[in-house]
Amino acid sequence: MNDRIKTQHPQGKQGVNIEKSKHEQVKAAILGALQGKELTHTDLTNEVSELLKDSFDGSIGWYTETVKLDLEAHHLIERDTSLSPARYRISSVA
Repeated sequence: MNDRIKTQHPQGKQGVNIEKSKHEQVKAAILGALQGKELTHTDLTNEVSELLKDSFDGSIGWYTETVKLDLEAHHLIERDTSLSPARYRISSVA
């Protein structure tokens, strides 16, 4: 049986159960994409899709959104809403 992880949401909404291996794969791609830069939601999704397109089984967009919210809830990444469109970056408090 695959290990699963219950994700969290930065606004306290209900998380979902996903495979831990998929969470780790998407988490690494998100953190890699944000290394040293800030990205809009669209750019982040596009970069993660490009990184995972040949090695991921499932909806990359859905998993990216789910894991992104989990990383925000754990303060590993943050969303800067002072810019339009908002930008994501690795958290300064991580």
